[in-house]
Amino acid sequence: MVSGMDYTRLGDSGLKVSRVCLGMMSYGDPDRQKWALPQDAAEPLVRRAADAGVTFFDTANVYSRGESEVVTGNVLRGVFPRREDYVLATKVYFPMGKGVNDRGLSRKHILDSVDASLKRLGTDYVDLYQIHRWDDETPIEETMEALHDVVRAGKARYLGASSMWAWQFAKAQHVAETHGWTKFVSMQNHYNLLYREEEREMLPLCADQGVGVIPWSPLARGVLARAGSAATTVRTGSDERIDYLYDPENDKLVVDRVAQVARQRDLPAAQIALAWLLHRPGVTAPIVGATKERHVDDAVAAVSVSLSAEESAFLEEPYRAREVRF
Repeated sequence: MVSGMDYTRLGDSGLKVSRVCLGMMSYGDPDRQKWALPQDAAEPLVRRAADAGVTFFDTANVYSRGESEVVTGNVLRGVFPRREDYVLATKVYFPMGKGVNDRGLSRKHILDSVDASLKRLGTDYVDLYQIHRWDDETPIEETMEALHDVVRAGKARYLGASSMWAWQFAKAQHVAETHGWTKFVSMQNHYNLLYREEEREMLPLCADQGVGVIPWSPLARGVLARAGSAATTVRTGSDERIDYLYDPENDKLVVDRVAQVARQRDLPAAQIALAWLLHRPGVTAPIVGATKERHVDDAVAAVSVSLSAEESAFLEEPYRAREVRF
């Protein structure tokens, strides 16, 4: 592998992944997602990440309504000589059609969805199959047994979960353990310098149970990467989730401190924010989106950036508790 990239186990599992995961939500159909890049624009960025040692790639069936999986599969087959050389993750839960069973975590939707995802990805299996959210309308026993069957059928190597309450995650793990079914090895949750509510319960739970943490939105949808800059992007004006997840007025103190440390270290703000997250206890690999070469370069470089205890405390100090956002 390329020097400079580190690798680690995903939680207590035997699966080894790069410390940076490339988020493939950035690639797909621009008509569905204005800031998404089509395949010809995505390929050079994925190749750049792979050349830097990134081996972990995360997508979901709902991204660009399946087109992200198509692009992901096509690009990865062209970049890597062997399927065994990379770790591929996708997700299930959100609506994929207008039918009443085209959503959620029922046995029907899970089994239908994994086959559809594999077809779009052009592969026989995914390394990590994740539930994208919790389903209040399906008994967790039904969901965990269906996911176990997906693993037993060889369609997924490992299982992961995403944002939910800690008690829900603990219940799912208990149900799986009680029945001898496959447990989750990872939690993909919302975690960054602007959103640290996961430090209360979910992160301690994952640490206690040996579950790897692979945070989504590690740069707060680009807000932290633009610290100290007045620049705007296509995503800034078209991603409605930014306004839902973050509050410019409340976040300003933290953003300003990221910019200050970045100036003092003569490093991009993105590297500072990612370095902080990479060194948080239990964090395995932040899922970083990249639509420009520098996004890839900053993510890879952040693995080698160490912040002092004083710098970390300086970045953390202005944070104030906020409403939970999944």
